[in-house]
Amino acid sequence: MVEPRLARGTSHGVTLLEDAQRPGGVTFAFTERTGGVSGGCYASLNLGDNCGDDPACIAENRRRALAAIGALADEASLVCPRQVHGDRVIVVGDGGLTVAQAQVEARKGADAIVCLDAGVPVLLCFADCVPIVLAAPGAFAVVHSGWKGTMARIVACALDALVASCGGDLQDVCAYVGPCVSGADYEVSCDMAKGFVAEFGDSVLAGPRKVDLGTAVLQTLCEAGMEAKAIARAGISTASCTDRFFSYRASGGACGRHGALAYLPREHKRNEMG
Repeated sequence: MVEPRLARGTSHGVTLLEDAQRPGGVTFAFTERTGGVSGGCYASLNLGDNCGDDPACIAENRRRALAAIGALADEASLVCPRQVHGDRVIVVGDGGLTVAQAQVEARKGADAIVCLDAGVPVLLCFADCVPIVLAAPGAFAVVHSGWKGTMARIVACALDALVASCGGDLQDVCAYVGPCVSGADYEVSCDMAKGFVAEFGDSVLAGPRKVDLGTAVLQTLCEAGMEAKAIARAGISTASCTDRFFSYRASGGACGRHGALAYLPREHKRNEMG
């Protein structure tokens, strides 16, 4: 397995963080906030449909993001859940839900989508929470991990579901942890900080009452059996880079959402792991 890496690039006017190696045949990207048509606090590539932006702008922004990863032809199959800061994982394909079923179930609420079908783009949206993409041979998962999801170890739940659905080997999985609020920018209550230390240890503290969610996610992946060399981390704080990413914390709540997108092109036939 080649070691995963993230690099910045532009496609169809959209700035992306991606791995050109296409691990397991999976195309994926973390989008930045430029290259769209939204204005004001949503400028410009807002992909979130639950923050007050014009639906027509959101639809066009999503089309541009899908075009950037080569998935525009499968726009009708897009699975984009209503994120609820829980630990529900939905599996699409190969004995899981059909695309139509997954679209309905996802809108009821979910924070991770595992996909085994080609031609099904998946989008989750962010503005400080941790975005994660897990790529396996012919399958992937996209995960939203806020503080509640991080405490619930949703990324481990998604990893387990991905490997179980593929019927394969954990060592074939690459993980990508995208831009999120850093520990230096994320001050929380004393009780929350104590809760994170109790769950993950002192390594998740970046200072008094400052919790590093990304570090907690990395620790969860490693404790679930992944090797550190199989995990790439963007290492960018959304709250400190508001020219590139949306940040709920830095903006005081009024902002758009960047995205984590993944897609298995139709020409890629899924092979079982192992």
